Amino acid sequence: MQNVDAAGLGIGDDHPTRVMGVLNVSAESPYDPSVFDDPAEAAAYVEDELVAEGADIVDIGLESANKRFEVLTAEEELDRLDVALSVIENTSSEPVWSIETRYHEVAAAALDGGFDMINDIAGFADPEMPRVAEEYDVAVAKMASPPDLTRPGAVEETPWAERKGEDWAESADYVDMVYEALKQNGLPENTIVDPAFGGWSEAKTIEDDRETFRRLREFRGLGRPMLVSINRKNFLRSLTDRSTEDALAVSLAATSMAIERGAHVVRTHDVRETVDAAAVGDAFLPDRHRSREGAVSVEELDVGTEADVRRHVERLGTADVATDAVRSVFAVEGLADDACEELVALATDAGTTFATNADGDGGLLVGSHAAFATLVAERAETAGTATVLDAVASALK
Repeated sequence: MQNVDAAGLGIGDDHPTRVMGVLNVSAESPYDPSVFDDPAEAAAYVEDELVAEGADIVDIGLESANKRFEVLTAEEELDRLDVALSVIENTSSEPVWSIETRYHEVAAAALDGGFDMINDIAGFADPEMPRVAEEYDVAVAKMASPPDLTRPGAVEETPWAERKGEDWAESADYVDMVYEALKQNGLPENTIVDPAFGGWSEAKTIEDDRETFRRLREFRGLGRPMLVSINRKNFLRSLTDRSTEDALAVSLAATSMAIERGAHVVRTHDVRETVDAAAVGDAFLPDRHRSREGAVSVEELDVGTEADVRRHVERLGTADVATDAVRSVFAVEGLADDACEELVALATDAGTTFATNADGDGGLLVGSHAAFATLVAERAETAGTATVLDAVASALK
């Protein structure tokens, strides 16, 4: 995992989760508590509500990215930049300042004026954005988007058949599209990836966001730190039928889960509470080995499914070892003696292990997915063994 330095703030596996607080200087932004057009009031909000409550990064938006509003041009965003720069001038604390924009001209002007990093909500649809990030040597958050500056986050609108071929376009699911969209125009070493949670297009569904969250660990395969913006999002609120105002609890629960699944930055309007949720997530992360000696580095990858492994296979260009790398364990009970004996024999021949229990009517069936594929292809002579093989085959589909 490539760590990123954001103006001296480390982001990645070697660092605690970072909290990004939000400030908007756009009157059309939908979440009123974070919207200001007076620099002094905005600076006070940064000091008292964001930094004081633990925000490591302050992300300033110049326009609402809501699809209901007209997209501002680069020139119109630049007209609003003076307000954002005045906020920095009026703030005595020194968080990492992030500019949310889709235009490289705006990003460059913001960096010249005192900003520290870029939050590109159009995912390098402006192909000059990675050049600006590298030229200024700053971190850049890249949200999954099509190659269209006017449609941030609407990954389904990418011409996938042209880009990846007809077969890929027909077989790809939503998470596949998000993953590929993040690769658009490259991933410089200082990139932080953002899987684009939220209602960015009419075609996107709540289940799309939920599936992205379930499979969040796959995005570690890109080898870059990850930012998630899940605060009070509809795919969480709808689980408990809460309004935006009442959705803090679901946001905090999801925050700790996102950290466990690989998130390194959490963007939020609820800084104090999110800082606490992040502390819980960090405290219970599993230990994974990472070391470097000279030119040699060793990293124990955070993988749990075949898909997780295949993302790393794709990035590193190795043979597909996903079915060999991932193991499963099944508890079996209620077998007759002959079925138990048969399962032991079949498991041994297939390269799996069936460790019988003290009662002799079951035990633990353990093996790699590749070995299980061999096992379930075997013919069982007893009904009990056949039932076990059918269950394993169903579980590993």
